[in-house]
Amino acid sequence: MTTARRRGARETYRDVIGLTGPLLPAVSFPGRLPTATIQFGSVLLVARTSDSLAAAGLTGGALALGQVSCGPLVGRLADRHGQRAVVLLFAWANAVAITALVAGALAGLGAPALALLGALAGATVPLIGPLARARLVALARGAGASEDTVGAALSFESTLDEISFVLGPALVGVASVLAHPAYALGAAAVLVAVCGTGFALHPTAAATRPAASGHRAATRARGGRPPVLRARAGRRADARARAGRGEDTGRRPRMPRAVHALRAALALQGAMFGACQAGITALTGRLGHEDQAGLVYAAMGVMSAVAGLSMAALPARFGLRARWRTATAAAFALSLPLLVTHGLAALYTVVTVLGVAYAPHLITVFALTERAVPPARLAEAMAYATSAIVAGQAVAVAVCGRLAGAHGPGAAFAVASTAAALAAVLALAARPVPRAPASPDTLPARVGADDRARGTTPGVAGRPGSGP
Repeated sequence: MTTARRRGARETYRDVIGLTGPLLPAVSFPGRLPTATIQFGSVLLVARTSDSLAAAGLTGGALALGQVSCGPLVGRLADRHGQRAVVLLFAWANAVAITALVAGALAGLGAPALALLGALAGATVPLIGPLARARLVALARGAGASEDTVGAALSFESTLDEISFVLGPALVGVASVLAHPAYALGAAAVLVAVCGTGFALHPTAAATRPAASGHRAATRARGGRPPVLRARAGRRADARARAGRGEDTGRRPRMPRAVHALRAALALQGAMFGACQAGITALTGRLGHEDQAGLVYAAMGVMSAVAGLSMAALPARFGLRARWRTATAAAFALSLPLLVTHGLAALYTVVTVLGVAYAPHLITVFALTERAVPPARLAEAMAYATSAIVAGQAVAVAVCGRLAGAHGPGAAFAVASTAAALAAVLALAARPVPRAPASPDTLPARVGADDRARGTTPGVAGRPGSGP
């Protein structure tokens, strides 16, 4: 057993924070809250200002559609042009779009206009969560970190996502009760502008510079000739070899087919979220405790976050495919008691225990995605993954809300169990294959070739030869 495996989870997470410094998580976490806030907040805002649940649902649905449709584009642009410019552009565009939505709702605009503004708010989400995950993985890989540290980085980022998605709707609910949903969305606009700017300008953004620029800089630093000046046969052979490793070849490397199964798994995870949300809302309403719905959902999120942080303590011999199968099987088994849950105390208990399976599944699928996709398209892959979750959740909320209204909470919970069963079957059938490892010569393209040429590693403090 290696020294890295013997170390505890605390030391591993210390290594993760050492890659970025404490400022980046402090900026990226509040920067994620607007994404978790605007979906629920837009529904409450339009329902309050228009007295129309139909208009509220249309606006919320348009917002989700905008995010699902444009999320992968944000990731693709970040891979091509680096995160700094892309996040700056989308963060400020999102702040303006959210402000316009609030102003339109307060001005009493009609449902079509509000739906358009909602779609713009969703389309301009800067996706700080997925991009932070891609950035941290790039830093870890570039610093030569162990697989334990890479896994802990994914656990850490997924846990921040979990907490934000629990805290965001709760803050909207509090603002709605104490004052008005417009205040929550106004705060979201300020947060996405300020924290999005801080995330974009943080020095670790250099880790996500386009791979092509990094490869050329690395070539110059080694004193070699640029690839374009090589003999044609040698250039083609080199391109084929680098394409097989997922590196830059002058063209975008292809996504492996395995990512489709992984995205489907995340869509099913989103469907579980949405179905549980609809079922919890219906059951607490039937019991006369509508105000408890958010707390029940939060209890599940807190347990999920704890389980996610604990993933770093798992031994390396417990591989990713085994973890994937275990997590999906656990989610299915732990969802079955929901079908016979009829009281508030039982609901709290069952849902809290169910949360144990959620974050491990998300973290594992994100890890499988990171190992399967070309590094040059990592941000895009993470954006697709997040969009799959959002899409699954949005569809499930819409469908299960009606099912719960017509047939009771058990119908929504049945959809959750069905989605969990399908995810378990998918985990058994899928065979995600890791990409071929990159050669040492191409590592500078992952973390910034100019920094490597100077003997520095951006964002890694306290290491021999690291930058300031």
